[in-house]
Amino acid sequence: MISQEVVEAQARPDTSRGKNEARRLRAGGRVPGVLYGAKKDTVAVSVDPKQISRILQSESGHNTIFDLQVGKEKAKVMIVDWQHDPMHGKLLHIDLKRIAMDAQIRVKVPIRLKGEAVGVKTQGGILDQVLREVEVECLPSDIPSHFDADVSELVFGQVLRVSDLPHGDKLKFITDATQTVAHVTSVKEEEVAPTPDAVADAAAAVPAEPEVIKKGKQETTEEGAAAEPAAPAKAAPAKAPPAKK
Repeated sequence: MISQEVVEAQARPDTSRGKNEARRLRAGGRVPGVLYGAKKDTVAVSVDPKQISRILQSESGHNTIFDLQVGKEKAKVMIVDWQHDPMHGKLLHIDLKRIAMDAQIRVKVPIRLKGEAVGVKTQGGILDQVLREVEVECLPSDIPSHFDADVSELVFGQVLRVSDLPHGDKLKFITDATQTVAHVTSVKEEEVAPTPDAVADAAAAVPAEPEVIKKGKQETTEEGAAAEPAAPAKAAPAKAPPAKK
């Protein structure tokens, strides 16, 4: 998307690329940055953070093409990288790239889902958006701000793919066209781990069983042999009575 906004940038000398200089610029209401591309020299610049933030928060975001005025030079540029203060959200640094309007470029475009899927409304599923942006190649003037993907007809077993996104002949998908953008999945019940008290109560509720000692065949045989009573000893033969005289 091409913006009519013109951002005024100030060139910085090469010797000013340091942390102290960056702090001084921010204290004065400016943000340090660099400008490069189009086979021209890289230039250190400073810009108004309010203008850059306004562009980043627009519908086309960092894909917005706008005019950057640096002294006598005016060029079409895009924001290719930026840094924010994680604590206060303030812009810390910006990278800008010169854009040739007659040359194709590659950019990432966000995907927005529209509608309520049938699989969610009547089948009790949940909509899972797998892909939130796709990379495309096109002329700068043909960059879409986003892709609208209609998921109203999605049911279980159906998949919305990159190739299903609405597009014309002016752009080409760099992202694999078969990659899943969104689908309807089932709601899985979350398994809750039992608490230690519940485990203890369950164990107490089960009656204790007598311990059974299993014995091997050899041991049983030996014990059986030991338990068998010994055979009685044979009685000695009785002595014959003496003969009468």
